[in-house]
Amino acid sequence: MSLRRSSRHTSHAVDIAITKKRSITKAKSSPNVKKVKKELDIDSNPLQQQAPKDWDIVYDILETYRKAHKAAVDTMGCERLADRTSSPKVQRFQTLVSLMLSAQTKDTVTSAAVIKLQKELEGGLCLESILRLDEVVLDDMIRSVGFHTKKASYIKRTAEILRDRFDGDIPDTIDGLTSLPGVGPKMGYLTLQVAWNKNLGIGVDVHVHRIANRLGWVKTKTPEETRLDKWRNINPILVGFGQIVCLPRGPLCHTCPVRAYCPSAEIKVKKTETKSVYFKKEEELEW
Repeated sequence: MSLRRSSRHTSHAVDIAITKKRSITKAKSSPNVKKVKKELDIDSNPLQQQAPKDWDIVYDILETYRKAHKAAVDTMGCERLADRTSSPKVQRFQTLVSLMLSAQTKDTVTSAAVIKLQKELEGGLCLESILRLDEVVLDDMIRSVGFHTKKASYIKRTAEILRDRFDGDIPDTIDGLTSLPGVGPKMGYLTLQVAWNKNLGIGVDVHVHRIANRLGWVKTKTPEETRLDKWRNINPILVGFGQIVCLPRGPLCHTCPVRAYCPSAEIKVKKTETKSVYFKKEEELEW
């Protein structure tokens, strides 16, 4: 079904296998660049791309299911952690810091770390308090998150860059955000959506990448290849779904509301007595 034929789902447009030109440029050194270029036609109109079979049905079912079944991302996702009593500028900074802390870290742990910074830093979690804070002290305060030492360095360097180059605010472009230490496309697009209300692309983490491949929507090897533009809601829908049903190992296919449409569910049924080779070990999250 072509997306152009249905205005009902325009807000959920599926730009399957469409990647930004900057992503293609970065991939030039990859040995798979020819294959990627063949699959990712950056000159095509995304609304004229052929959408995966039954994607709209599956999307609607998942959206309805997720409204009734809450996951950690719904209350403790890093895009929800900014102090809403702070100024918009401070909220934007807190959103960025939350996302930087979230890489390879559970939402519950990220949430606790952000709340700790908000409560214990002099002046709360803001650009000025991070600039005043010694990096060693910051490292100790966020020691519960994964790769805390590296993240402490990233946050300190980012604060200095924001002060010197961006007038104390966070960038409002994907190029500006991904120029910051430790900020990749996933964080950049989520930050634009939450902090600037700009829906220019989706943050693809391992949950979105895994489920999109299991459903047969894409055939990709990395989250960056799974970039799906113009989908604001798909990240929390699939992240939460990946946390409670479509698990990395031992997915609960018997409770899955879209198992009738999922080719991976069929594969799992056929291989009940053998170890599935479909659900491979997830790659590390990109910074």
